[in-house]
Amino acid sequence: MTKKQRAAAIVRALEIEYPEAICSLEYEEPYRLLIAVRLAAQCTDARVNKVTPVLFARYPTIEELAGADVAEVADIVRPCGLGNTKGKDIVEMCALLITRHGGVVPDDIDQLLRLPGVGRKTANLIIGDVYGKPAIVCDTHCIRITNLMGLSDSKNPLIVERQLREILEPEKSNDFCHRLVLHGRAVCKARSPDCPACSVRNLCAAGKKAGNPHS
Repeated sequence: MTKKQRAAAIVRALEIEYPEAICSLEYEEPYRLLIAVRLAAQCTDARVNKVTPVLFARYPTIEELAGADVAEVADIVRPCGLGNTKGKDIVEMCALLITRHGGVVPDDIDQLLRLPGVGRKTANLIIGDVYGKPAIVCDTHCIRITNLMGLSDSKNPLIVERQLREILEPEKSNDFCHRLVLHGRAVCKARSPDCPACSVRNLCAAGKKAGNPHS
């Protein structure tokens, strides 16, 4: 079995295990997802989902956020960590979305990367979830688990993204990354992976190396 064939088999197994491949961040508009992902850096999605309703109740529109007091925004988002930095990025991001893009979140990775606080992980998430284009979100779950599976062999997000693009079906890539997050939380935990309960144990390179009796 080639690496591409094994990747396809893993994708199929995770589709069965996790039929609902959705982003765990809650949002109603694209710019709000962009903000939520910025807040999620070094913070749990669960905490972000508690903070964003407070932020958007105070500033219901992108225009209001663009003209907001940075210190006030920083105070609201402080529970997500790095309050000053994230607050500044959010206000500047919204201002640039208005002046450069007419208040519309762009569907181009290069344009997204020019926004404050937006990296490739965030840009790919927007491209995939908002616009339905092929995207690979290389977060910690994606990098760690695809390394274990033998689908990638680097800790560098950009390298892993390129490696996965070579072997994944484009239309499956975005949902695959969401399913890796679900799999990482439920089964393939960083500190205590439950290999016997893993639906892809027979396809996992780490399981075979460890002599897993189920592989």
